[in-house]
Amino acid sequence: MGAKRWRKSEYCRDLRAGRCTTGCRPIGSTDSARTRSAISSRLRRLFVEEQLGQPWAKELKELLLEIKQGVSDARGQGQERLPAEVKREFAGRYDALLEIGFKANPPPKPTGKAGRPKLGKAGNLLERLRAHKGATLAFMEDFSVPFDNNQAERDIRMVKVRQKISGCFRTITGAARFCRIRGYISTLRKQGMPVLAALGSAIVGNPPMPATA
Repeated sequence: MGAKRWRKSEYCRDLRAGRCTTGCRPIGSTDSARTRSAISSRLRRLFVEEQLGQPWAKELKELLLEIKQGVSDARGQGQERLPAEVKREFAGRYDALLEIGFKANPPPKPTGKAGRPKLGKAGNLLERLRAHKGATLAFMEDFSVPFDNNQAERDIRMVKVRQKISGCFRTITGAARFCRIRGYISTLRKQGMPVLAALGSAIVGNPPMPATA
């Protein structure tokens, strides 16, 4: 099976549809408590805007990190959620900083040409932060949602590495087996189980079964 054909295969369709357990948020899906907020990419963009002289970006970055620390402290104290008044205060500061950002980056005047005028990098970032506020702050509402999507990126990285090295998977069956093995190893690591010992047991027909939700 060639690389182009593999891109249209069943696994890639499942990945785009959000059926694979990578922790990625399916494109176009609605916000939910289980949404994996892509804070890492947001922080990178905020850092860029900070370097370009956007003070609100620096303050918003610091606010997100402050919320992260607050969630970590609450979890360490055995709490399952932040107090409602604390969440309202954080959300209010988030909205206020976005308003400052919009005032510093007003929408461009209509040009008379077809289509919406370009907002620029800062304007586009502000629009995304406002439109996806629920996803951005999901980690504050639900402690089971990670602060960033780094784990999801690591989980799917080996699939891309395999594609780059060999160019493709030869069969759907081989691709499915590869993903099943990688998924099993990833789950073992997340649950603190010894990977080599588990694989050895699996080879002789007695695989340790990770805990399920």
